[in-house]
Amino acid sequence: MPESEKISKFRFWRRYKGLPPTVFALSLVSFLNDTSSEIIYPLLPAFLFLTLGATPFAIGLIEGLAESVASILKLFSGYLSDRFGRRKLPVFLGYSLAAVVRPMLAFVTSWPQVLVVRMSDRIGKGIRGAPRDALLAADVPEDKRGLAFGFNRAADHLGAVVGPIVAFLLLTYLAVDPENPTAMEYQRVFLFASVPVALGLFVIVFFVHEERKPIENVDTNPIKFSLREFDPNFKRFLLIVALFTLSNSTDAFLLLRAEQAGIAPAMLPLLWMVLHFSKVFSSLIGGELSDKFGRKTLIVSGWVVYAAVYGGFAFVDSAWQAWVLFIIYGAYFGLTEGVEKAMVADLVKDEKRGTGYGFYNLAYGITVFPASLLFGFLWYRFGPETAFLISASISIVAAGFLLTVKGNNDE
Repeated sequence: MPESEKISKFRFWRRYKGLPPTVFALSLVSFLNDTSSEIIYPLLPAFLFLTLGATPFAIGLIEGLAESVASILKLFSGYLSDRFGRRKLPVFLGYSLAAVVRPMLAFVTSWPQVLVVRMSDRIGKGIRGAPRDALLAADVPEDKRGLAFGFNRAADHLGAVVGPIVAFLLLTYLAVDPENPTAMEYQRVFLFASVPVALGLFVIVFFVHEERKPIENVDTNPIKFSLREFDPNFKRFLLIVALFTLSNSTDAFLLLRAEQAGIAPAMLPLLWMVLHFSKVFSSLIGGELSDKFGRKTLIVSGWVVYAAVYGGFAFVDSAWQAWVLFIIYGAYFGLTEGVEKAMVADLVKDEKRGTGYGFYNLAYGITVFPASLLFGFLWYRFGPETAFLISASISIVAAGFLLTVKGNNDE
């Protein structure tokens, strides 16, 4: 190996050496949990549609309600973690609920039962989400927050790469006909999906550490879900995030558009894995860049990339173009996902950070479901070109408004 390459690799890993151990532990938990989740997620639509006879509307209802409930619950869990000064406990409880309910998919016989399981799983996500982000940010200095959240998101996306591969290998090994699995063969895979998240609980118990607040410093006021105590700059940021999310519909529409462009259905799982590989590498880079050049600069750049991708999907007409757009789409996540969470930490004081993350997730949750409904209506009524172009336009407007928010590098 050339000496310059050795030095480059050393410098790459040295960047992360100064991060607190809890960052690495929580990132490992995210990796294990997402591996578990992504073993199930790519198989669930086919299981619902082909095995349980669910309609496309039922599938959309299950996923839309599940994600919205998770986002809204993050507000409550974030506030409670601030009030009682305990963040590790709700993180553990949230992942524990996922470990308990995911194996229950092995025993369902109708789509309403799947709805109950998925809702319970997402409730677990709602319980752990905001406290986990606050715990992650707690011991990280401001100039390392982007790096820490970028590393965490990269670990999460790596799980999204590994999960579908594990699901494919399990079906290949367990199914008599992997192209047409039986209900029992699907259910065996779902049972296995509980193993990685159970390992994550072990990591939380023994390797995630929290500096507890003295009980006399804990807020004992009645719970008030109010934004009035937050800085106007943060409230402006939340409104703009909600506006952008209105343009951010489910990725199922991108997969459908890719198929229309000429990508064979059998290649869609590979396309999905390539997207997550792009997310992994861009998340590692994007977080660190935000520490150097400012969160706002990276988020605005990411939203512009998003607009360009959606504009591209409006006119895509060949398979290779769809592949390129999906790779660029992964870069959007690296420029925004972890960086937005780091910006919340910049804008909110530590003692209110759990609540701040809760409101951030609420801003996302109240618009993510309508976003998909709006996009679906536009596609049905006016065609995919119009739907993609309107979404791209909304994201550009949101990027312009974000320039009015004071970021970590602004005077």
